[in-house]
Amino acid sequence: ADLFQESLEHIETYEKQICDKLVVVEIKGEMLLNLGRLDEAANVYRQLIDRNAENWPYYEGLEKALQPSTLEKRLQIYEEVCKKHPRALSPRRIPLNFIAGEKLRETLDKFLRVNFSKGCPPLFTVLKSLYSKAEKVSIIEELVTGYEASLKTCSFFTPYENGEKEPPTTLLWVRYFLAQHFDKLGQWSLALEYINTAIESTPTLIELFYIKAKIYKHAGNLKEAAKWMEEAQSLDTADRFINSKSAKYMLRANMIKEAEEMCSKFTREGTSAMENLNEMQCMWFQTECAAAYQRLGKYGDALKKCHEVERHFFEITDDQFDFHTYCMRKMTLRAYVDLLRLEDILRRHAFYFKAATSAIEIYLKLHDNPLTNENKEQEVNSENLSAKELKKVLSKQRRAQKKAKLEEERKHAERERQQKNQKKKKDEEEEEPSGPDRK
Repeated sequence: ADLFQESLEHIETYEKQICDKLVVVEIKGEMLLNLGRLDEAANVYRQLIDRNAENWPYYEGLEKALQPSTLEKRLQIYEEVCKKHPRALSPRRIPLNFIAGEKLRETLDKFLRVNFSKGCPPLFTVLKSLYSKAEKVSIIEELVTGYEASLKTCSFFTPYENGEKEPPTTLLWVRYFLAQHFDKLGQWSLALEYINTAIESTPTLIELFYIKAKIYKHAGNLKEAAKWMEEAQSLDTADRFINSKSAKYMLRANMIKEAEEMCSKFTREGTSAMENLNEMQCMWFQTECAAAYQRLGKYGDALKKCHEVERHFFEITDDQFDFHTYCMRKMTLRAYVDLLRLEDILRRHAFYFKAATSAIEIYLKLHDNPLTNENKEQEVNSENLSAKELKKVLSKQRRAQKKAKLEEERKHAERERQQKNQKKKKDEEEEEPSGPDRK
């Protein structure tokens, strides 16, 4: 309703009674910006940055409040924060979005060196959003390939440096970064060269095998990707994340049985992994499993998984009713509003969308091409069976079909015999003469 002044007055009046102090300060900053009280808004956003120096929206609010007219003034905002919070990553990362040319090269050089020296595995993820600009990609590639060549020969970032040499781990993280860099650019053979060199030097680092599996996945070799992700999982069998990733890669490669066995390491004992995952509403597994069954042509199993996902959403809808009275009784009104908004968009969730899309595709295909006995035979997963085993399974199916056909014919003959007997009995009753009247 654009009642910014009323909103600010309300939040200030009831500030002491509101327990969530962070949201109070955030609302104040937003309202002061909307009212044009920029100096006050700047002070509020500085307080918020002091509280959490990694929150990007706080920097956006500070920029709007200070309204820097030049690039130098804009950079100065972040330099001041860096001096106050020397360990913060965001005030060093955000300027890379808007600077260019020689200044970008200089800032990137400083940023990369610090992170490679201390060993920062998610460095590529931090910089990935820059890859939409060709100029920034070429500068990153030039800098990092230069580091790799120099570190290999003299253990410095450049051949002209003096002082303390970089540890061997710096070269490892540089190669790890380059593997992800060339994977992002679609140069998979080059990416594999770098990751293989890194694995040769440090064959016990899980992250290296994880990236190697991702490279194979992006190159389209799903079987090899699943193999290397399983290798990564074997290095730390207690890691649930890498276990889930390994199962997911197996499902992408249509290795359903192996994926179930992988998940069984973290499911409840005494029940099958499939049942336990369904009970826990593990929808990422069910949607991937449905897609794998669909690719294999096992439409019945695929539809079963899709309907399991649908049931989860029905349960979520039913469970919401318990919260209506609870939220009113406990006066958790902000959470209640979030719940009401969730109800409107519940079935926009990615898992529901994936399951619904698979189910629709299968139903349309079955409508256009109904399954015959030959189709059912083709549903056998020949990929995971030897020629001898496949022959046995198909022979067993044919015997079962023949037996079912004979049983149906026997039942049909029995029904006809019963009908004839009933008709004969009825005819006899109608023909039988009625006896003489006795007086």
